[in-house]
Amino acid sequence: MAGLRLMAVHAHPDDEASKGSATMAKYVAQGVTVLVETCTGGERGSILNPAMDRPDVVADLVGVRRREMARAADILGVEHHWLGFEDSGLPEGDPLPPLPPGCFALADDDEVTCSLVARIREFRPHVIITYDENGGYPHPDHLKVHSASMAAYEAAADPARYPGTGEPWAVAKVYYTHGFPKSRLELLDEELFARDGVRHFAEFLSRWGDRPDIMERVTTRVECADYFEQRNSALLAHATQIDPNGWFFAAPVEMQQRVWPTEEFELAASRVAVPARAEGEYESDLFEGVDPYVPLPVGPSTAKDPR
Repeated sequence: MAGLRLMAVHAHPDDEASKGSATMAKYVAQGVTVLVETCTGGERGSILNPAMDRPDVVADLVGVRRREMARAADILGVEHHWLGFEDSGLPEGDPLPPLPPGCFALADDDEVTCSLVARIREFRPHVIITYDENGGYPHPDHLKVHSASMAAYEAAADPARYPGTGEPWAVAKVYYTHGFPKSRLELLDEELFARDGVRHFAEFLSRWGDRPDIMERVTTRVECADYFEQRNSALLAHATQIDPNGWFFAAPVEMQQRVWPTEEFELAASRVAVPARAEGEYESDLFEGVDPYVPLPVGPSTAKDPR
């Protein structure tokens, strides 16, 4: 797969490790060049691992999270770039408090799109991974990533848009990453309950409510079980965000590999032909239909509806 390039656009350091990281590690092993574009520095993130909730970490949270990100990128074998915007934090309360001035979620849409267009035109990815219209979950930074990614996908191919940011480049495909299908967690929960009589994922599943399982939207399932250990290691590299004793690690890697050996994606836009599939059939490769040696024509509105 030499010559192929994949860009994953994420909101915060640690998002890349929990959303498609085994797939990225697999592609790196196959010779694909993978770039993680992190839009913010995670400056307003909470410390979610009690062992890391220390005065020295709090005093240098920005530096700590940058070092964590560097370690995770090294584990996955990916290139990494900070887009340079400021974390918005996750507003909580009723009513919700206003977002902090200058944060990513309040940044000018044109400015953010221009920044991503410049990165696309420089790296020239064949495939982009990003978030769906709900952000995966409705964090304001995740919602911003979705809108900016889709706008940049269109604009990067249009020579009339954002002059001075490099030669236009037409990205072949965009995928939404779907990190936690409900059905995956339910299967693992049943396996764990049969093993030790404990519902490890009950609290997380209870938050799902009556929302539909995102498997209804999935178009693509990448077999990547051999890279689940790397995924876990990349997650644990983000020590401020990931509690090694938390629910995410309740299911051992061997169980995950057996019960659910894939990561899930949804084809959101494509400039290459997409074969029709019967219900229940899935694409298995994000680069299906992509020729790394034949650049796609540039110009406005060159994308096709993948549906």
